[in-house]
Amino acid sequence: MLDTTGLTAAVERFADRLRAAPQSRLQRGAAAEALELARELARRAQGVESPGTPPRIMPDAGVFAVADQLTVAAADLAEALRTAPSRGAAEVDEAAELVRAARERAGL
Repeated sequence: MLDTTGLTAAVERFADRLRAAPQSRLQRGAAAEALELARELARRAQGVESPGTPPRIMPDAGVFAVADQLTVAAADLAEALRTAPSRGAAEVDEAAELVRAARERAGL
């Protein structure tokens, strides 16, 4: 079975920092960065689960919900990759790198 702990650990760190961040920091771009990442992870999960269908866009539920949206999107992607027979560790590593880069851009 594919190991996705690196991805889930990176997301948990980012989500914890988002939850602890003041509203002003979230509004200055950290929440937008996290939402964009959540949308990308959700798009990737949908591509694994339903290839060839147009992805649904994750809605903007506000700056205080984005940590949860990110966590859910990452969990969906991790599960999709774990259960997809043709998927590999490179996709997990790439997603984890997206998380690290987004967290850095968010300043968290």
